[in-house]
Amino acid sequence: MSDHFVDRNRLWSRLNTALEALPEPPSTPIAVVDLDVFDANADDLVRRAGGKPIRVASKSLRVPALIRRALAHDGFAGVLAYTLAEALWLHETGVSDDIVVAYPTVDAAALRRLTSSPSAAAAITLMVDDPAHLDAVDATRASLAVPIRVALDVDAGLRVGGQHIGPKRSPLFDTADVVALARRVVGRQGFRLVGMMTYEGQVAGVQDDVPDQRTKSLLVRRLKQASMAQLEVRRREISGALAPIVELEFWNGGGSGSVEATAADGAVTEIAAGSGLLVPGIFDHYASFEPRPAAFFGLRVSRKPQPTIATVHGGGLIASGATGADRSPVPWAPPGLHLTGLEGAGEVQTPLTGHPATLLGIGDLVWFRHAKSGELFEHVREVHLVRGDAVVEVVPSYRGSDRVF
Repeated sequence: MSDHFVDRNRLWSRLNTALEALPEPPSTPIAVVDLDVFDANADDLVRRAGGKPIRVASKSLRVPALIRRALAHDGFAGVLAYTLAEALWLHETGVSDDIVVAYPTVDAAALRRLTSSPSAAAAITLMVDDPAHLDAVDATRASLAVPIRVALDVDAGLRVGGQHIGPKRSPLFDTADVVALARRVVGRQGFRLVGMMTYEGQVAGVQDDVPDQRTKSLLVRRLKQASMAQLEVRRREISGALAPIVELEFWNGGGSGSVEATAADGAVTEIAAGSGLLVPGIFDHYASFEPRPAAFFGLRVSRKPQPTIATVHGGGLIASGATGADRSPVPWAPPGLHLTGLEGAGEVQTPLTGHPATLLGIGDLVWFRHAKSGELFEHVREVHLVRGDAVVEVVPSYRGSDRVF
């Protein structure tokens, strides 16, 4: 038996022991985070960043206690939020006073709260890529007394042979267009241009070392290299063109899958990362780092339709993105279990096959990994933090917190 399988069997035993020791069994799905692995992953991200600070991507955590824990590590600074309402809540609850909203917002209610609060406006930076985003801010405020911090989101995709490879985020690509919008922001009363963002999702978010896809993985790695080379030139050109116009506070880039490559770019001052703390299923096959899963969810066996099949209750926690097998949860512990091709992960039940299925009985726990980081915690109100074979704390997720977004 491989060390990999031994480790997963030990995990199954540890997590079961930890949950069995609780006064009352929690309802499923049971969300668990292994703090020892979480901390080791945080240290590894800092090492990979080579001295550049890491801004925590809250979308990939969605648990206030875990965001605070990451920020407490040397080498982490600030939060990359995914909505303005979330950013306001994180600020108001004291999680962080340095928050960049990664996506443009047209949420009038949230913008009204931001523009009427000098404290929030000083702590939160909005993302824009169009003058209409500035108009949306101005439409919500009675005066220009409170300056609003903004950053420009510049498309970081690879352009080759007339094709665009990468996330379809921003209309800003050419240096001239970036400079033109920067001038509009700098010249517009009530706004401060403080940062830039270039997220190379085609590098940070794509597996490139898949065991049964060697040819495709080689092609992906070559595309990543070409993308980073092109992007380094573009960042340098944009940075040089902006220098006479504005002095920026930060330039954000990267993600958990591209930390080293992004950190090597002289224009970038900080790296965004979140998934690398928990390492979900879609981060298993990267050449740049060794995956160490830290987040799991447990489901109980509810029936045995055949001796060789164990059916757990629930399980259909499908991740967002392009629909495919890589968006399904992964049966992880005990090792050797598989989803069936016909039913997959179901809303109410999930049949599992494989040798361990014959050994599982009614009520036994099976531990899964979610495909994407953070999204797991939208399905639970509480998260069990485990160290060794003991639950050391139970904390609320975003869903279980007294949030207003």
